[in-house]
Amino acid sequence: MIDLRRLHVLRAVDHYGSVTAAAHALHFTPSAASQQIRQLGRELGVTLLEPAGRKVRLTPSALSLLAHADAIHERWERAEIELHSEWQEAAGLLRLSAFPTALSSLLAPACARLRERHPRLQVRLREDPVHETFNLLFEGVVELGVVEMTPDNPTLGDPRFDQRPLLDDPFDLVVRADHAVAGRDRIDLIELADEDWIVPPEVVPCRAQTLAACTAAGFTPTIAHEAVEWFATGALVANGLGVALVPRMVHIPPHLPVVRVPCAGNPSRKLLTATRRGARGHPGVAAAVEMLEELAPTAVAEP
Repeated sequence: MIDLRRLHVLRAVDHYGSVTAAAHALHFTPSAASQQIRQLGRELGVTLLEPAGRKVRLTPSALSLLAHADAIHERWERAEIELHSEWQEAAGLLRLSAFPTALSSLLAPACARLRERHPRLQVRLREDPVHETFNLLFEGVVELGVVEMTPDNPTLGDPRFDQRPLLDDPFDLVVRADHAVAGRDRIDLIELADEDWIVPPEVVPCRAQTLAACTAAGFTPTIAHEAVEWFATGALVANGLGVALVPRMVHIPPHLPVVRVPCAGNPSRKLLTATRRGARGHPGVAAAVEMLEELAPTAVAEP
């Protein structure tokens, strides 16, 4: 009978991409993590690690084993829920992770309402980048995450995570209040082709989405300034330094002299709820997802 803890070390090496990174996440030394995998290989009679230059990599046998390991983990999540039949009510500790906009616009109000609807449920929120939310789910640090879909995320079919659509968050054009298009009900972005643009830097997913929206409209924007924080973007627009695309869920300080204009073609970003495979049926997780789905339409209502 194999030690399932060693199987989890193998899953961690695959998840984090190296023995060193996996060991750090699991609070092991790299040598201890390697030893765990070698011992697992001896138990199974196969080699799971092989040299790759100065590093090591998973063998074909290890990759084959991973498919079974992920399935075992999913079944264990489901078994734990079924075995605790008293978990019919949303109760106990529920930990949620989200990026800043989702935390402020969705998770904070959801948490407040969950406390009223499910008084025995203790919800704990934390702000994290999208990639870190997946790490926290994998490590069992959180039970539910709200993430933005990006090309760098695990795929929707990834056997480790259950990801499902929550909402489409439209991008609005944000202009200074005295701009010529400020009073429009809707705008075609091609009309702003000659404007200076304020966009996020390359490390922020919304940069690619802004550029894609402009390309779809038929032009390449002139990037005059870059800002990570949306309040900074709003301040730059308010001072007449350019125009920007801002997700509707983002709150811009009301004192800034800027207005939002919905865009033709409805460019948007997709938000998902993410759990570990097999864990979505937990009453606390189900209650939180239900609440998030209730709040989603109000979070993206037209300005």
